[in-house]
Amino acid sequence: MCRSIKTLRPPALAEEATEDEIRAAALQYVRKVSGFRAPAAHNREVFERAVEAVTEATAHLLDGLEVRGRRPPVDVP
Repeated sequence: MCRSIKTLRPPALAEEATEDEIRAAALQYVRKVSGFRAPAAHNREVFERAVEAVTEATAHLLDGLEVRGRRPPVDVP
């Protein structure tokens, strides 16, 4: 779809994706779908709500994915 959106899950990303990386991917997605790099003033609110919704959905997706061959983090006291 959009080659500028980078893969945010391991093993493509060595560690967990940051909030900034997740939001950047969401922004790229909304830009691609809407066809606007930056929305006009009258579309700004709906554009930002979409970015926030996609950011949240992406975070939930990444939190729920199970990547085979990757050990879960060990809690160290």
